[in-house]
Amino acid sequence: MTIDNLITKLKKQPFSGSYQMLPALLGDVTDRHLAELSMIAKRVRERHFGRIVNLFAPIYLSNKCQNICTYCGFSVANKIPRKVLDDEEIRREAEIVASKGFKSVLLVTGESREVSIPFLLNAVKIMREYFEQISIEVQPLAEEGYRELQQAGVYAVIVYQETYDRDRYKIFHPKGMKSKYDFRLDTPERIGRANLHKIGLGVLLGLSDWRSDCLALGEHLARLRRMYWQTRFSVSFPRLRPIAGQMDDQVLEVTERDLIQVLLAFRIVDPTLEIVLSTRESIAFRDMALDLGVTTYSAESETEPGGYYNTLADSTARNLEQFEISDERSIKEVAKMIACRGFDAVTKDWSLNYSQ
Repeated sequence: MTIDNLITKLKKQPFSGSYQMLPALLGDVTDRHLAELSMIAKRVRERHFGRIVNLFAPIYLSNKCQNICTYCGFSVANKIPRKVLDDEEIRREAEIVASKGFKSVLLVTGESREVSIPFLLNAVKIMREYFEQISIEVQPLAEEGYRELQQAGVYAVIVYQETYDRDRYKIFHPKGMKSKYDFRLDTPERIGRANLHKIGLGVLLGLSDWRSDCLALGEHLARLRRMYWQTRFSVSFPRLRPIAGQMDDQVLEVTERDLIQVLLAFRIVDPTLEIVLSTRESIAFRDMALDLGVTTYSAESETEPGGYYNTLADSTARNLEQFEISDERSIKEVAKMIACRGFDAVTKDWSLNYSQ
């Protein structure tokens, strides 16, 4: 089906999206096509999510990592100070983030033996005193580990394949557990079998051809949807940002126009999919993306362990971060922008109490 025929169909049946449409939606399109797809995506988003925009904050617990990922500031090859937060520091970060009004957090770590299941369970226990929704983005775990975390109160697990191109994957992940492509690829199924409420997927745009990666991600999502139909899913498409250390010279450019096309395509083919946009993107792009089907935003992000306390302390020793952020606005400023554009900002999308 050509893109023109598909748009004609979607104008008549805007809620009939399916992953079979993804190749056409990710193909060559004109600016006119994007404008028409934007109107369709807006209708789809409002039908399934209303005018609600969810906000969350990441809390980095550790930047220790045993992998070499040539695009990441946490890569073991980068000579930066390493830190694993202790209980007092974890609580301090939680108190600061909670005081800003967040009720949903994403716990992030590098991939290291020091970030064990007991460490994560302890961190979750502390976080539950402050937050109602706790998600994690950590190294891939065995199924039993995910079961323990689910029972401890973890709501969602985020794991990006980074790129589905095996050859390119080897280039960017030459050493460490992350070099095991298939173990990482099978992680969402282990999460699904452990009965987590939500699974988050994504690709890091710029590691490979963005169209091929997004098509592969679509196939992966469609398969997981069939297998774990009671599970919620989210997706994110972060673009590469400058890091501590030298950026790999083999990364590919992905423009804002490319990202717009990706966001519109996934909004249309999977109407109930949560689409996340991080502070990697510029203020102008994040403001505009409300009309592209995005449902969830990070805000006021710090990408180093202890970053929220360091900001309050006006620390100059800020060289532990994973990547540079672009949108540095506070949660109040982001919420004000959302309200000005006719949406309602919320800090959680549902209460676990209602599911018990």
